[in-house]
Amino acid sequence: MNGFFVTGTDTDVGKTVISSGLAGVLKEMVIDVGVFKPMLSGIPREDAASDTSLLKELSQTSLTHEEITPFEFKEPLAPYMAAKLEGKQVRLEEIKDHWEKIRGKHEFFIVEGAGGISVPLGEEYLVSDVIKALELPIVIVARPNLGTFNHTYLTIQYAKSMGLAIAGIVINGQSEEPDIAEMTNSELMGKWCGVPILGVTPKLEVVTKESVKNMVKEHIDITLLLNQLEVVR
Repeated sequence: MNGFFVTGTDTDVGKTVISSGLAGVLKEMVIDVGVFKPMLSGIPREDAASDTSLLKELSQTSLTHEEITPFEFKEPLAPYMAAKLEGKQVRLEEIKDHWEKIRGKHEFFIVEGAGGISVPLGEEYLVSDVIKALELPIVIVARPNLGTFNHTYLTIQYAKSMGLAIAGIVINGQSEEPDIAEMTNSELMGKWCGVPILGVTPKLEVVTKESVKNMVKEHIDITLLLNQLEVVR
């Protein structure tokens, strides 16, 4: 399967903006792209403001909201805990079974996780276990400010320990007037992380279909990303 899995160094780092923006740009490049976000917490998947809706809108997939996100939970918590509060449990095999049902509907898939790479999704598995099961390389979305190097470096080392292939890093949410930490973190990560920096994207004040696509076009090296996917596949 051609594609990649988008994970983050933390929650609220902009995984969905990056995932959906990349989907929109790849669609414009006439790549048959689908999207998959197995779990969603805190908002109904059909809500226009949900991650699922933005992924569907930008990718222009014919997949339904339920096909994109088969498991949703009410509370804005790690899916494992949100499900537990509802008396539910999602097994890793259920995610894999759903993936097998939709993976043939597109030639290329962007899959988005929940929170960071080590967030628990079920009784005995984390986001990283889903990535391993789907056998996709990862794109890591990191925040731009002070402290992000530590989170990013640890995420990369953990991914490597799991045998996961890493296509690159997107540093997302840079301020309009970045401080010295934001201006130097890209160089710091480039030197120490051993993973390509695919781009440094600005913080979007207004998230729309066009603003997200334009941001990705202007600030992420799509050619580098596609080349990296060939290298790490």
